[in-house]
Amino acid sequence: MDYKNSKAPTNTVTHNVMDFARGTGNIYESVVIMSKRANQIASQMKEDLNKKLKEFAHSNENLEEVFENREQIEISKYYEKLPKPTLIATDEFLHDKIYYKNPAKDRDNLDE
Repeated sequence: MDYKNSKAPTNTVTHNVMDFARGTGNIYESVVIMSKRANQIASQMKEDLNKKLKEFAHSNENLEEVFENREQIEISKYYEKLPKPTLIATDEFLHDKIYYKNPAKDRDNLDE
């Protein structure tokens, strides 16, 4: 899912803790899944932002020669307004948009 088109809230939302156990049967396993997804989203966001900001980098930039670039400021503001990766991951998990697999559980089912 593309984080730019996410309908996740931009502020903290209170959830029923048992909603997190619905998919996996274990709250802690759900938290691990959401944290791994949040890390994926955060690294993708950082990579995209760095690509866009690289266009504005100057090779001979001195501290005295730093100047404002309106477009660069707008890009930074856009990324600041996006929902945080943890909120996006939580929203994706609660709406069953994350595919996850637990190899340990699969192994246990094969042994039986």
